[in-house]
Amino acid sequence: LQSNSCGGGPGFAQEKRGTEGQAMIKRAVNSCLASSNLPDFHGCSPGWSSAFYGAECFDSEVHSYLKNLGKQKSSESQNIDAKKLELEQLLMMETKNYRKTIKFYQKLLQKERSSKGPEIKYVLPKLRGQLQEMKSKVQFLELVKKYVQAKQWGVESYVLPTVIHNGKTDTMDMAPMDESSLLLYYNTEKHQSNNQNGIKVLQAGTPLGLMAYLYSRNAFLEGYVQQFLYTFRYFCTQEEFLQFLLDRISSTLPSASLDPSTSITKIRNRSFYILQAWIEDCYSVDFATNTDLLGTLKEFISSKGASLNGYGERLLLLLEDASARKSGSADQCSSVDKYEEESEEGRKTLHSLCKKLSEDVSRKNFYWKLSKGMGPIAQYQREQLHTGSAVLPKPCCSSFTEESSFSFARADEVGPFLLIECSVQQLCWQLTLLQQEVFHKCHPVHFLNSRALGVKDKCVAVPKTISTDTVSFKVCNLFLPKCIQDQYLLQLLENADSISTWVAAEIVTCHTTKRQVSLLSKFLLIAKCCYEQRNFATAMQILAGLENLIIRQLPAWKILPAKVAEIMEELKAVEVFLKSDSLCLMEGDTFKTLPTIPSAHVLAMHVQQLETGGFTMTNGAHKWTKLRNIAKVVSQVHAFQENPYTYAPDFKLQSYLRQRITRFKDADISALAADNCANFHQIPAEKHSRKIQDTLRRMKATFQ
Repeated sequence: LQSNSCGGGPGFAQEKRGTEGQAMIKRAVNSCLASSNLPDFHGCSPGWSSAFYGAECFDSEVHSYLKNLGKQKSSESQNIDAKKLELEQLLMMETKNYRKTIKFYQKLLQKERSSKGPEIKYVLPKLRGQLQEMKSKVQFLELVKKYVQAKQWGVESYVLPTVIHNGKTDTMDMAPMDESSLLLYYNTEKHQSNNQNGIKVLQAGTPLGLMAYLYSRNAFLEGYVQQFLYTFRYFCTQEEFLQFLLDRISSTLPSASLDPSTSITKIRNRSFYILQAWIEDCYSVDFATNTDLLGTLKEFISSKGASLNGYGERLLLLLEDASARKSGSADQCSSVDKYEEESEEGRKTLHSLCKKLSEDVSRKNFYWKLSKGMGPIAQYQREQLHTGSAVLPKPCCSSFTEESSFSFARADEVGPFLLIECSVQQLCWQLTLLQQEVFHKCHPVHFLNSRALGVKDKCVAVPKTISTDTVSFKVCNLFLPKCIQDQYLLQLLENADSISTWVAAEIVTCHTTKRQVSLLSKFLLIAKCCYEQRNFATAMQILAGLENLIIRQLPAWKILPAKVAEIMEELKAVEVFLKSDSLCLMEGDTFKTLPTIPSAHVLAMHVQQLETGGFTMTNGAHKWTKLRNIAKVVSQVHAFQENPYTYAPDFKLQSYLRQRITRFKDADISALAADNCANFHQIPAEKHSRKIQDTLRRMKATFQ
């Protein structure tokens, strides 16, 4: 491994760069300065971290690194374009370095599996540490790049009223409309004796004022833009927001040739920047579900033509790219930024390897310590569930089918026997991958305004006899009437309900009490394994199935091993924990290193609780503090989606599970239980006959 690929994490700002790297950067800077002045709009979406952390997303180290960037020559010290190009080249070099290291690491793994040489075992831990350091470098550089983008093209707060009037002059005099009539702030006092000035924090605003604040100089740095993209549907429709942006663009196009430092040019560039960020982040929930909105944007691009100076082509490519990703054909889509794609692919590969092959100490399982604790279970020791290393994904890509000799001919023929024969670990991993598939299709916006979709505080969101297409928007609709809402949350909750029903159905269809005990134990252990791997969705779905009234009355619970039965109390403790705090899964840095799937219903209930109460003040202004809190809670959806599980998929086992879940998703548990005598408490025959004889004897005595 080359020495320049093993730096020391984010604090590498002062480390020396190679002569080759300096030459590459210098050539790129010169070519950029001589090229077109088309602003860089690559990767405009601020991301979930901006909505979650707000102004704390960028720490002092980011500020100091950017300040020192590009200071090799005094002439370049104040040139932001030179800083941006040097940053791009550094990011590209670091990405290439860790991609090469990944390939080298994979080769060593192959050698270790084949020869098991002792020298390779000593090299792997060091190389693993270098991978983590290189990952930190790339993440830090990406944060700096995002900070550079966030600082561009903002205007001062006194210009915001003029933004509403489309800013047709460059003088930007004070507009007749006062800022106080649009936005309401409150001051936070500084702990330093710094005059009487504190930090102005946005408290509320009119719909126009909140849209105008997107052009504020600190809107991106404060996380406002991402929070707005999550929550604007509470006070304006998608059409109104799009028209607002297009009006700003149209009014500033005649002045496109002006100096980039002028306010009109800043408004134009910020408009394009916000529009692209909206498409990147919310295409699936706004544009893909609203053909009129998409048609309006495309018509605007075609009507303006050459006057957009290349922005139109960029936006059309972006729409193509987003549409291809939505339809699942991202490999064939045209990319706006190939470097971004390569960088993302490299980060994903690195992250997967670091997750697969990290040391046990870096992967702490999610244990619940109850009064009696969970000791080792003798008959289930072969499952190896209670050790940290056992639940780690295997570094190789072999399928689970190599370890099993089951025939997956037909799920109906195999029945529940395969569930008993497969290991808990196998079932946990494949159920997690199935859950991840549906979770990664959801968006933070899907969890907003769920009352209007019929989602209630019970496990069942919508009665199964009612089609999700017929759900009507009632008085509980918090979005504007003309705002189109995607109803994917109902599919997510229906999937969860299907798994719960499947769990209950598999148990009541077992024809012997012994087999019921075995299956009960299996499901309890799967749920435990799931929540230890932070798959809380599947764990809570299994818990809901086991808490079915008929399941709780089964005789099998009485002969269930005590150690296994205690897992039920653990699951209930996990459920209480999840319901206790809307951000409980975001505490610490665990969610950044370990994959997580939250319970969709629990998260929807947390959002509903935040939505309780009025959204407007007495003067009609919308409470931004309330909207900001909602955005922070739903942002965790994107945070969890960034960190996927990397278990090797077993497609045959997944197919079997899908068939069983589909078969029982609409099952009537009480009807299934009635057909099986194992679901009832049986009175022994001898005891029953003795009772009859005693009754006859007493009756005979009364006649004597």
